[in-house]
Amino acid sequence: MNEPTPEPTSAHEPALIPVRQVGASLSSALPEGRLTPGDEPDPALYEGSFYAQVGGRETFAKLAEKFYESVGADAEFRAMYPETDLRPATMRLQLFLEQYWGGPSTYSERRGHPRLRMRHAPYTINSHNRDVWLRHMRTAVDSLELPPLQEATLWDYFDRAAHSLMNAPD
Repeated sequence: MNEPTPEPTSAHEPALIPVRQVGASLSSALPEGRLTPGDEPDPALYEGSFYAQVGGRETFAKLAEKFYESVGADAEFRAMYPETDLRPATMRLQLFLEQYWGGPSTYSERRGHPRLRMRHAPYTINSHNRDVWLRHMRTAVDSLELPPLQEATLWDYFDRAAHSLMNAPD
């Protein structure tokens, strides 16, 4: 099935960092939400990107897994997630972050333009939910044990994105 034509980034969404195209699309995810063996992109394609500097796919997989592990342990916040199984959400987050930070463009190949505000519009994101989301993401970022500059760069993005997605008053 063809994905819809990507929409231009709005003034309210952070712009995607341009990425180089991989020769062929990565194959579909396994049922447990991981990419199939052999889907590892050639690291040389991403040299110099933030994606490569922080450890590539392995780092973003760990980040997404730790985030959703933390969300899954929070019954109140977990109720915001309609999926029974968080593995597909984990994979979407991983692929989005890989693409955003200069890695493979698999997210857009599979799902089209990220359209973060549109995708989050059905959910109530007030300051409380933003702060809970940030707390879970803080746990995930801390688990990476990145050098201070890389950690600050990553955290700055999450903080700005969380604030930009607010769509409800307190």
